[in-house]
Amino acid sequence: MARQIIFYGDYFIDFYKDLGDKVKDKVKVKYVLELIKQVDRVPEKFLAPMSGYDGLFEVRVEYQSNIYRIFCCFDQGQLVVLFNGFQKKTQKTPKDEIDRAIRLKEEYFNSKK
Repeated sequence: MARQIIFYGDYFIDFYKDLGDKVKDKVKVKYVLELIKQVDRVPEKFLAPMSGYDGLFEVRVEYQSNIYRIFCCFDQGQLVVLFNGFQKKTQKTPKDEIDRAIRLKEEYFNSKK
């Protein structure tokens, strides 16, 4: 059964629009999202839990020497909700990006109540 992916707000769309054409059109981002939709056990190379952040995951996309991360979470086991994305420039994930993802995740689940 395929997972459904939804976008919360315009955060992911804004990030995606700002990506270079090669990253978008070389189907890297699209490829990884399709993989998450279709594969039951997605390799951690493409989707990994953020340790210490309950229920927060990061989608991992690499193109040439660039690394991109897109935060998401699962909803009801199947739905992957995509939040903010950014280009990773250091080994450590920026705290402000994590804080933003946590805030968006809380907003998402509060909006469902």
